[in-house]
Amino acid sequence: MVIEIENFDGVRAIRFQRPEVLNAFNDELGLAVVKAVQEASADESVRCIVLTGSGRGFSSGEDLAALASVYASGEAPTLSDPLTTRYNPLVRAIVGAPKPVVAAVNGVAAGAGASVAFACDFRVAVDSAKFVLAFVKVGLIPDAGGLWFLSRMIGSARAWRLAASGAPLGAAEALELGILDASVPAEEFENHWRELATSLAKGPTKAFAEMKKLHYSAATATIDEQLDLEVDAQAASGSTEDHLEGVQAFLTKRPPNFQGR
Repeated sequence: MVIEIENFDGVRAIRFQRPEVLNAFNDELGLAVVKAVQEASADESVRCIVLTGSGRGFSSGEDLAALASVYASGEAPTLSDPLTTRYNPLVRAIVGAPKPVVAAVNGVAAGAGASVAFACDFRVAVDSAKFVLAFVKVGLIPDAGGLWFLSRMIGSARAWRLAASGAPLGAAEALELGILDASVPAEEFENHWRELATSLAKGPTKAFAEMKKLHYSAATATIDEQLDLEVDAQAASGSTEDHLEGVQAFLTKRPPNFQGR
């Protein structure tokens, strides 16, 4: 079993289960996570998705040690294959999920493991966690959208320096830069991400989905295009049961009870 799935309070937590290699991705783990995220996205009972790791790491990225025999032969493997079959589908599944996706970073997130965390909508980490765009250390480029997400979060100059140096970024600095939403002590970490996920799962799910679309369209849309997209998104949000509930709650001065519909 390479992943563990837990459901609670409208949340589906997907935990990577290769702790002996810091949850490095191979075909089995990568494809299992892609399938799990896609299934959670399609399940209307799931209103928030969490990705986290077991043991000391979130994910150390691609399992290069598993390819040792190939490298020993003097020939490099075709590294485009895991991108097209695993990483790119996973990033697209996270971005396209019509509900919030939280990365609960329980330890090191390196290489494509960092990229997967960056692709999520929210990131919380244990205060000892580190992010490492380690690709340059082995003569590769950041993939799985890592540089794209990072540039949007902290600006292209900072993202370039991190990618070009391969230097580790601690949780405290990641929080200061805005990469993380929270950095918490180890003893508080599990409760923190569970509380965050539960809170998100109680939110207006359809509005979150429309917000995600607008968040990504803003990267390339003109202001006129974005305004037109907002018209459609607001019309879709305004036709939901959650919108009516939100207005009624506001008028009667009570907390809303959103149902994700």
